[in-house]
Amino acid sequence: MNPWVALPDGLPDPSHTRRLRAAHEALVTRSGPTVPDQVRAVVWDSWRRSLGSGVDPDGKAPPVDLLDDELLAYRAAHPLAPVLPVIRRLLVEDAEADRMIVAITDADGRMLWVEGDRQLRARAEAMHFVEGARWAEEVAGTNAPGTALALDHAVQIYGSEHYRRPVQPWSCSAAPVHHPVTGVLLGAIDVTGGDHVASPQVLTLVRATVAAVEAELRWLHREDAARRVTPAPRPPARPVPRLEVLGRDRARLVLPSASGPAELSLRHSELLVLLAEAAAGSGGRTAEQLAAECHAGDAAAVTVRAELSRLRRLVGASLLGSRPYRLTGPLETDLDQVRRLLARGAVGQALERYPGAVLPRSSAPGVVAARDRLTASLRQAVLAARRPELLLRYTRLPEAQGDAAVWQACLETLPPGAPSRPAVAAHLHRLRRAARAPVQQGPPQGPRPPHPSQAQGGALDGAV
Repeated sequence: MNPWVALPDGLPDPSHTRRLRAAHEALVTRSGPTVPDQVRAVVWDSWRRSLGSGVDPDGKAPPVDLLDDELLAYRAAHPLAPVLPVIRRLLVEDAEADRMIVAITDADGRMLWVEGDRQLRARAEAMHFVEGARWAEEVAGTNAPGTALALDHAVQIYGSEHYRRPVQPWSCSAAPVHHPVTGVLLGAIDVTGGDHVASPQVLTLVRATVAAVEAELRWLHREDAARRVTPAPRPPARPVPRLEVLGRDRARLVLPSASGPAELSLRHSELLVLLAEAAAGSGGRTAEQLAAECHAGDAAAVTVRAELSRLRRLVGASLLGSRPYRLTGPLETDLDQVRRLLARGAVGQALERYPGAVLPRSSAPGVVAARDRLTASLRQAVLAARRPELLLRYTRLPEAQGDAAVWQACLETLPPGAPSRPAVAAHLHRLRRAARAPVQQGPPQGPRPPHPSQAQGGALDGAV
């Protein structure tokens, strides 16, 4: 029999559970046999180490070592951060359907990421199975991630094999992760849940995930080594005109040949956005098409031609052509930059470069469509990421103020004890209360309530 597997047949046995609890009671009261037959040697040895470390089987939950900004900064710099997509694809994506929690620790047993089934995570918070908590064996007793790190081996811990009684309703499977080149222990990957998590199949899945993670780390190491090789010098890149339209009432155009940026009129701003959007599809626009995209109602094409003529004099014929109207050279836009980051999955960087919506004062149908597409893509990406620091940053945007789904997701992902939780909960409560209130006739009364980042002394700024 494999000594590292908790339930070789994959099924719990009530009589086995009773024997485990009796042996555990005998050990902690120092009245039992030296090595009882019904307890796996790996578990018995872990119990003895836990007892020798002074772990109280009924004592308080493990300590939370890392909180808020300190946790975010630590795990962002951790060697396992770049391979999170692999772990999420192999384990986390199916964790909710399989009723499991997936945890990733550092080499000291501190939980860096805890994801998976939301209901189980809410229950696990009571025993401090949360991000930032330390589950090393010497402070949390026998548990799969802590014992896997202590022994440097994949292991399962079934229910009553846990040393601390509050953890005995859970089962877990964990395996250590090493750097494939240096061999340094980086941490552990753990799956926690009900009795089914102690089956041999789950331990095999965890070990396969570790193998995939270490293979990805090896590939990343080779990429880093290749980048460190000094490349041949490249010719300097030619400067490209840049159009800034995010969070601005009027676009700002930076031309390499100009002495400084130019503030465009709203109509010229709209026309350049529309032509940039057309260029993304390798096409141009007729005056009639631009008229339809600039005006909600009917508009004469001759008016658009006049505006384009003035715009060409401003930006130069080298950038703006005609028949059809089109961009004749590259034009970098902050709108397109955010879209590229979202396409790469770099949600945090996209959010950093998104100060607000595309030309928020514009009512041109083509601009409104581009604005709505980007706003929807960013919102979907932030919600899918389920990262509290991203959700908090997103709530500061004007389009998020009345979005109850965003505030609900933010509240669900914030760790217990986060300073920002009360302010987020209060704002979500106001949104729900406003949704239930009858519609008032006439102008609104009283000042608009402040965003939670302005309330309570700016509790949301930089605090997760």
